[in-house]
Amino acid sequence: MGKPKTKELVDLRDLAVPGAEVTLRVTPKAARNSLMWRDGRLRATVTDPPVDGRANDAVRMLLARAMGVAPSRLTLIRGQSARDKTFRYDGG
Repeated sequence: MGKPKTKELVDLRDLAVPGAEVTLRVTPKAARNSLMWRDGRLRATVTDPPVDGRANDAVRMLLARAMGVAPSRLTLIRGQSARDKTFRYDGG
């Protein structure tokens, strides 16, 4: 999977602390990839459908890019099949 094309991408480098958990709401099958704060909550939109974990992988890539870390350092700990997801940064 290549780098996602983004419309909006917030700077989340301050969250790149080992053990930090990032919770966000995801909208799959969107028109474009974006990651932004809306209504005091982190929200992501990805173009991938929620099939075979493709949307989860796209969110991981988007979040990693915003945090300035490798996608392999982010672990999905809650929300495998839900819109609300929590990722943990496993630092390194």
